[in-house]
Amino acid sequence: MYEQNQEIQGFIGLNDEYIEGIFVSNEMQSHGIGKALLNYAKNKRNKLFLNVYQKNIRAIAFYQREGFEIQHSGFDEATEEKEYVMAWQRK
Repeated sequence: MYEQNQEIQGFIGLNDEYIEGIFVSNEMQSHGIGKALLNYAKNKRNKLFLNVYQKNIRAIAFYQREGFEIQHSGFDEATEEKEYVMAWQRK
């Protein structure tokens, strides 16, 4: 969790090496909170992976800036959305 002024501004869902999601309040986006949460996870694991919708260009660019690479593309049957599996590994 990321807290500021006793209010939760964001959190990361981490299931072993899988990032379930990074959520940041709308008004606090682009303030480094997502990066801080991701860095927290990177400090706890040697590798991480996640799924991201292909149409979410902003998220893909963010993860690529943070060292994630697209491993392969897939399809989320539940949402009927095309997605990428992206991975990061400590060097």
